[in-house]
Amino acid sequence: MTTPVKVAISGAAGRVAYPLMFRIAGGDLLGQGVPVELRLLDLTPNLGELEGRVMELHDSAFGDLADAEIGDDAKTVFDGADIVLLVGGKPRGKGQSRSDLARDNGAIFAAQAAALNDVAAADVKVLVTGNPSNTNCAIAAAHAPDIPRQRFSALMRLDHDRARHRLAKHLHVNVRDVTHVSVWGNHSPTMYADVFHAQVKGESAWPLIDDMDWLTGHYIPGVANRGAEIIRKRGASSVASAANATLDAMRDWLRGTDWTSMAVASDDSYGVPPGLYCSMPVTVDTSGQYHIVQGIDHGQFCLDRIRASVEELIAEREQAHRLGLL
Repeated sequence: MTTPVKVAISGAAGRVAYPLMFRIAGGDLLGQGVPVELRLLDLTPNLGELEGRVMELHDSAFGDLADAEIGDDAKTVFDGADIVLLVGGKPRGKGQSRSDLARDNGAIFAAQAAALNDVAAADVKVLVTGNPSNTNCAIAAAHAPDIPRQRFSALMRLDHDRARHRLAKHLHVNVRDVTHVSVWGNHSPTMYADVFHAQVKGESAWPLIDDMDWLTGHYIPGVANRGAEIIRKRGASSVASAANATLDAMRDWLRGTDWTSMAVASDDSYGVPPGLYCSMPVTVDTSGQYHIVQGIDHGQFCLDRIRASVEELIAEREQAHRLGLL
C-alpha cells in the first residue's frame, strides 16, 4: 500500500477545520486513490470535540482515509507531516483590530513553527490561514529556520475568489470565464484587487468594464471589506468559504496552476522588500514550485494601492519585532 500523505491541521476543533477535514478525507485535496493520514492539533480542553469529529470521519467510510490522529502536542502531531494547514488561532471578532490579532496569535504561530522545524517532513508545505495571515506566516517562517521560506505561504485564495466572483457577476459571465485576476498586498482592507490585467474568456476584461467609479467605489472596497461585511451579517467570520479557499490554495500549490494569488516570500519583485509575505500573482508548475509572475506593467493607480498595502505589511512586521515575535 502507498505510504499515506500526512496532512496536519492546527485549530482542528475549530469551525474552519470541520468542513476542511472531511473534504481532505474525501480526496478533494490529494485526489481519489491517494491515502491520507490526518493529524489534528488543538488545545487539551478541545480533544473531546476532536474525538467526536474523528468518529464522524470513520463513520463516513472514506476509502482513502488511512488514519486520523489527534493531540495537543505540536511536535507529536506534526511529526513527519508533509502538508501543514495552520488554521488555528483566535478568529477576528466584531470591532477587533488587526494589532489585537497579531498580539494574540503571533505567539501561537511561533511555537507551532518551532515544532515544525524539528519534526516535519523535509519537503513540507505550510499554509497559514489564521489571521493576520501574512504576518503570522512571516513569524512562522522566522521560527522554522531549517525550512526554506518558499515552503511557507499565507492564504489569499479567499480574496482571489471573492475578486473573481465579483467581476463575473458585474459582467454577467460564469466565474470560470474570469482568469488572471490578481490580489496584491496584505489580507486586510488595504489589499488591492487588480482587474486591469484580468481576462474574460481569454480577452482583456478592462474594455468590458471601463468604469473607474465602479472600480474605486464598489469593486476594490467590496473585495477588500468582504470579510468584515460577513462578520457584520453573521456575527462571526467566514467559515465554509475559508475552508474551501484553504483547500483550493493548497491543492493548486501541490498540483500546479496557470495563475492565482498567493502570499509568498518576497524576493524584491515589484519593489516589495524581502522578509514580507505579500500577495502577488503566481504560477505553480507541476512539481509544486511557485513562480511570481514577472513583467506586469502597473500604472500609477495600481502602484499607489500596492504600495499602501505593502507599507501596512512593513508596519505589521515592525510591530511583530516590538512584540519579540520576529
